[in-house]
Amino acid sequence: MGSESKGTGTGAGGRRVGRRAVLIGGAVAAVGTVALAGDELGRLWWRLPGMEKKRVEGELDHKGSEWTPAARANWRRADRPDDYTIDRVVIHVVQGSYASALKVFKDPGHGAAAHYVVRKDGHVAQMIRELDVAFHAGNRDMNERSIGIEHEGFVDRPQDFTPAMYRGSARLTADICARYGMPVDREHIIGHVEVEGTDHTDPGPHWDWDRYLALVRRERTGLG
Repeated sequence: MGSESKGTGTGAGGRRVGRRAVLIGGAVAAVGTVALAGDELGRLWWRLPGMEKKRVEGELDHKGSEWTPAARANWRRADRPDDYTIDRVVIHVVQGSYASALKVFKDPGHGAAAHYVVRKDGHVAQMIRELDVAFHAGNRDMNERSIGIEHEGFVDRPQDFTPAMYRGSARLTADICARYGMPVDREHIIGHVEVEGTDHTDPGPHWDWDRYLALVRRERTGLG
């Protein structure tokens, strides 16, 4: 067994590290931790006693949608965009029906839900307020910065993506982009498959991105 030298260690390449370096490194780490904690507190100030902002539960963010609340276990309370910037829309396909999407998002054991669900006829259900973080993308950073839109249907059935669905979804996405100053492009409007670390493939090869973005831009222009 080798001997231990108090107050020193060995760095990369066998270089000895003295107590002073260790202490300085620890101080830097502590400062970094405080800075991170300060940043987190800066985001969460509104959660302090007496500071929480008033909200109306079930208030619609997208006019014309239907409020159908997801289970509380499937989302996290927040105050976006004050604590987390919203700069992405994530497009999902449920691999099932509209009714099945609502059912699983209302199930507290499911562990996931999107902000919105779009039916084949273009009808939109809002299940989570946009200011809150939905567990939809499988990536914490993306959840915090994005709004998730689920669509009825299956990725291998192009007939499921009806003209009415495209129009209803495009109107919703255009509204989101307008409210958060988000560009209408493929950097800011992405598929679930593009989220880092995900194992999902939706919206799949039959989702017509060119058609969709053209519709979003048309709707966005109409909003001024």
